[in-house]
Amino acid sequence: MRIPALDADAMAAARQRQAMLTKPPGALGRLEEISVWLAGVQGVCPPRPFRRIRAVIIAGDHGIARTGVSAFPPEVTAQMVANFAAGGAAVNVLARTVGASVRVVDVSVDSDEPVPPPAGAAGDTAAAGDTAAAGTEPAAGTSAPAAGGVDAVNVTSRYRVRRGSGRIDVEDALTAEEAARAFDIGRTIVDEEVDAGADLLVPGEMGIGNTTPSAAIVATLLDREPIETVGRGTGIDDTRWMLKTAAIRDAMRRGRPYAADPLALLRVIGGADLAALAGLLVQAAVRRTPVVLDGVVVCAAALAAEAYAPGSKTWWIAGTRSTEPAQKLTLTSLGFDPLLDLGLRLGEGTGALLAVHLLVAAQATLAEMATFDQAGVSDKTAGAAPTGPPPSDAALSGPASNGTAAVPSDTPGTAGA
Repeated sequence: MRIPALDADAMAAARQRQAMLTKPPGALGRLEEISVWLAGVQGVCPPRPFRRIRAVIIAGDHGIARTGVSAFPPEVTAQMVANFAAGGAAVNVLARTVGASVRVVDVSVDSDEPVPPPAGAAGDTAAAGDTAAAGTEPAAGTSAPAAGGVDAVNVTSRYRVRRGSGRIDVEDALTAEEAARAFDIGRTIVDEEVDAGADLLVPGEMGIGNTTPSAAIVATLLDREPIETVGRGTGIDDTRWMLKTAAIRDAMRRGRPYAADPLALLRVIGGADLAALAGLLVQAAVRRTPVVLDGVVVCAAALAAEAYAPGSKTWWIAGTRSTEPAQKLTLTSLGFDPLLDLGLRLGEGTGALLAVHLLVAAQATLAEMATFDQAGVSDKTAGAAPTGPPPSDAALSGPASNGTAAVPSDTPGTAGA
């Protein structure tokens, strides 16, 4: 699979433009780095404002949750997915703050039928599996999508892989066919979203117990011990933490023979949600669409995706640092320094959505700030010290030839340069 490179010419132009803006070089810190990356992913300088930001929440249950590794029962997954559909979750609220819309995809929730409920349910839900936040418009040339521009007919056969993934400490999470299908579903979702005009993707997840397979995947791919990757997840006590550590240990014993094959590893100790997220991340890179990474579950999928399709990570940016040790190890391995560190551990794409504000600010400053020439402001070189031979002692001590003294300028916007 060929992963395209970022546009080096656009990135060079962005760096050059940053040097021309009315500010000291580097004064906007990481906003400048982000703006250069945005120019590279969009292939233009200055980068364009985002027109259609999509949070895509992949939902799925895990058999390991039945063993007590989480503070919440598995039934909460379906209940929370319905809450997403009704617009009442944190991801819905935060999506609205950046003008994003939310799509929920049930790939393996442990319920008789896919959730959320079909059209006509409470909230903003327009069709099974999707909800749109207020304040977003369809892409140019498309009609307003009822379900993110995606056909919502026959949702079960299109997106549902199975009812809950297997208990990874004693059995495979998926069959080979199910793993391949879940990965392809993730890729299909990206194609649907990009074709409908999405220009920024924010993947999220929902699934009770999903930090357990995530930690097992990270530990196996990075050759770490279980205790180095296990975290508190939903806020578990010491007893559940020990159960979780043992589950990760046993899963790793089953997964180690597949450490060199990321898709096989997702099949054995991952799950349909993680496989779908990995497919989504790879296909976003193929389709030249930037992605903001969220917490440990999305990052575990990202680690597998990068192993499967090296170079994919250049199209991603780390939005947030979670409290989970496995995410920290993953970010270090991928070479990412997250934009935010707020102690978040909710998932759902919430931390990544908060980071979108910084991407919006980075684009706006590069595109809209005036240059020194445009503003009639002297840049740093205008007041640079002369490079010729030093003046004579007489020149240093005598009055200026025109009878005035030299007064240092205090140019607006360059103080402290």
